[in-house]
Amino acid sequence: MTVKISNKIVGYRVKKADTDAPAEQQAPAKPETKLQQMNEHIERPDFLVGTTYKIKPPVAEHAMYITINDILLNEDTDHESRQPYEVFINSKSMEHFQWVIALTRVISAVFRKGGDLTFLVEELRSVYDPNGGYFKKGGVFMPSLVAEIGAVIEKHLKAVGLMESEEMSETTKRILAEKRAEFEANNTTATNDDKAGDFPPNATMCGKCSTKAVIVMDGCATCLSCGDSKCG
Repeated sequence: MTVKISNKIVGYRVKKADTDAPAEQQAPAKPETKLQQMNEHIERPDFLVGTTYKIKPPVAEHAMYITINDILLNEDTDHESRQPYEVFINSKSMEHFQWVIALTRVISAVFRKGGDLTFLVEELRSVYDPNGGYFKKGGVFMPSLVAEIGAVIEKHLKAVGLMESEEMSETTKRILAEKRAEFEANNTTATNDDKAGDFPPNATMCGKCSTKAVIVMDGCATCLSCGDSKCG
C-alpha cells in the first residue's frame, strides 16, 4: 500500500526489531512473595512450640498450668514470627473445669483469627471477682482468677514480641533503689516477718501496676515496682 507524504519531512528514525522491546516487556517481573498472616484457615501443623506457665492462686486448692502453643510463620525469612495458636489450662482441681474449658476454646479461636491480640489481655484483666480479688506473690493484686490468666497471656505476648515491655531505665531503677533503702531505714518498726515481702509492709496499692508498692517520702507518693509517681 502506497502512502503519500504531503507534509515536509523534518526528521526520521529507524524502527528496531521487536527483540529490542523494553526489558519489562521481554521478561515480566516476578510476583512478590505474599507474607503469611495468621488466620483461621491455617491448618495446625504436627509440631508446635509450647510454653507452660504455673500459677497458684489462693482461691484455688491446686496450682494451674497454662500452656500456650505457638505456630511459626514465614519460616527462614526476614519476616519470621511466632504467633499464639492455642492454649490449654490444666489443674487437679475440678471446681472450675467447665468454664476453664470454655475459656480455652474461646481464647484459642481468637488466637487463630490473628490480628491485634492486646484487646484480649485488656478484657481478661478487667474481670473482677464479686467475692474480692487476691494478692499474688510479690504483692501484685489480681482482681480475679480470670485476670491472672490474662496476665499470663500478656507475659507470653511480650515474650514472643507481640507486645512491648515497658522497661525502666537504669537511672530510674537506681533512684527507686535509693528511695527504698532510705524509706526502710526510716521505718525500722517493721518485724522480721513483715520484711519478708518484696516491698515495705506498709506500702499501698499502685493504681498503674496493681502492686502493693507505693510509699510516701517527702510528701511524694512513688511506686517502687513500676516507678509511677504523683510528682512526675
